[in-house]
Amino acid sequence: MTVDRSVRDLILVMPRLMARAKRMPIPEQLRDFALTPRHLSLLALLLFDDEATVKELAAGLQVASTTVSLVVGDLSRKGILERREDEQDRRRTIVRIADAHRSAVEGWLAAGAESWRRVLQPLTSHERGVVVAALLAYERESMAATGQRD
Repeated sequence: MTVDRSVRDLILVMPRLMARAKRMPIPEQLRDFALTPRHLSLLALLLFDDEATVKELAAGLQVASTTVSLVVGDLSRKGILERREDEQDRRRTIVRIADAHRSAVEGWLAAGAESWRRVLQPLTSHERGVVVAALLAYERESMAATGQRD
């Protein structure tokens, strides 16, 4: 497959992928919370990592710690997240999904995660790395081309 053909195929598929992601139904238990894609990304990190500090979440989301602090504060006030002090370093806050909402968040993200598992499972570790690296590089390039920043 040529580079141009690959670019063509990807340009056609990306809007469909984004449209499907936007149409993912929010579980009834979470509908009243006015969740945004930024919330979804943070919840996905916590679902896979179980718990994290604000600094770790900021690094994973590639945004400023202050941005994550605002989102964590918002989700904590809504009862979706729980915060606690790190017993080793009381200046650090550890965040996790509240048990009462964990199954709803898992259900919301399960279809997408399972689809990625089915697609990536037959690939070698190296091939999976190439897929992820290509998507991350595309994100960087598209942001640079449009002058966007996080």
